[in-house]
Amino acid sequence: MLRRFVRHLLFYTMDCVALMLDREAAGREASPMGGGLDSQAVKAPFAEPRGFDGGKRIVGRKRHVALDRNGGLPMVNLMPADLRGSAGGQAILGARRKRRPWLKHHFADAGHDRTKLMEKAAFLNFLVGIVRRYDTTTGLEVIPHRRVVKRNFGRMIRWRRLVRD
Repeated sequence: MLRRFVRHLLFYTMDCVALMLDREAAGREASPMGGGLDSQAVKAPFAEPRGFDGGKRIVGRKRHVALDRNGGLPMVNLMPADLRGSAGGQAILGARRKRRPWLKHHFADAGHDRTKLMEKAAFLNFLVGIVRRYDTTTGLEVIPHRRVVKRNFGRMIRWRRLVRD
């Protein structure tokens, strides 16, 4: 029991120090104050548990990710694809509170704008800002707070093992 505790604390400390050194090298404050939440449906027809995402017409799972502003990937959660983004957001916020309690602000898309997620975020002392697209947008336009999350999804898709599950 003691060895497991020491090992866990050692790896957690190493993870935090690496994050802080990476942020300082990028010219930012050592501990991040904000991050992004998002989900992505991926095909996994033979995985258990799986679900059907009606919007994307995909049988598989959803990746719910929570990132810091530099694009560091501190948290990933896999759930069946038929769950909404707000359900995965609730699970990932609870886990994120335990791992990175200093993060206060999270930015999410309109799929996360649900009452239960906002209530859980308020209970955990988080602020979740919903970043919406502009009504005058035609075609592809970069949304500043969402760019980091979408960039990481693009990187994940380039890895052969992560394309599906």
